[in-house]
Amino acid sequence: MTVDLNADVGESFGAWSMGDDAGVLAHVSSANVACGFHAGDPQVMDRTVALCARLGVALGAHPGYFALRGFGRRPQALDPATVEADVLYQVGALAGFARAHGTRLVHVKPHGALYNQAASDAALARAVARGVARAGRELVFVGLASSQVMRRAAEAEGLRFAAEAFADRRYEVDGSLQSRQLAGAVLTDSQAVAAQGVAIVRDGLAVAARGAREPLRADTLCVHGDTLGAVENARALRAALEAAGIGIAPLAP
Repeated sequence: MTVDLNADVGESFGAWSMGDDAGVLAHVSSANVACGFHAGDPQVMDRTVALCARLGVALGAHPGYFALRGFGRRPQALDPATVEADVLYQVGALAGFARAHGTRLVHVKPHGALYNQAASDAALARAVARGVARAGRELVFVGLASSQVMRRAAEAEGLRFAAEAFADRRYEVDGSLQSRQLAGAVLTDSQAVAAQGVAIVRDGLAVAARGAREPLRADTLCVHGDTLGAVENARALRAALEAAGIGIAPLAP
């Protein structure tokens, strides 16, 4: 039994520093690198890709809405053509840095509100998938494990879909993520993060609202690089997975 372990990184911007990317990347197998729309800038992208290449961490693009002020976490209503072009633009930019550092992109994972809206909006999911496919049909589309909408969008564009679950987030009973506005929606205790990650991979279960257990199967687990205690969360999760006999390996390109 193996699983990919991914983290959202490269989310600093200019003089503003976000998270300990080096610390987190030491414990994961894949990275989702911000592409300058919700966070990141050319220098941050350059440094983050170089760090991933040096550590042997598989590289992924993390495109989001063009919304630095809201960190890409505020829903938007954009036409599909705009979303498709925005995704292609961001993935293409990160791919350029990847080539410059002798590596390549393996996957694309939408960020924040774009991710959450696309999980239930078929037109939006298809727009994201078209942008990914135009960047390269060899790229893996990473999306919410419970979202058949995202899975179908990926398949319609000839893309491999990788189902993602979150070790550091609570779920609703329909398999969607709890709103960050709700207390306890984001897990900050490293042991709770580790326990949820193991339960998802080994048992196919995540903790949902009011303590319910939500069936969930995943190819990749996420820990957020901007969460309080992110490094310890990643370290504890990896240790717990390995202790449970679960191997850590990046998504196959």
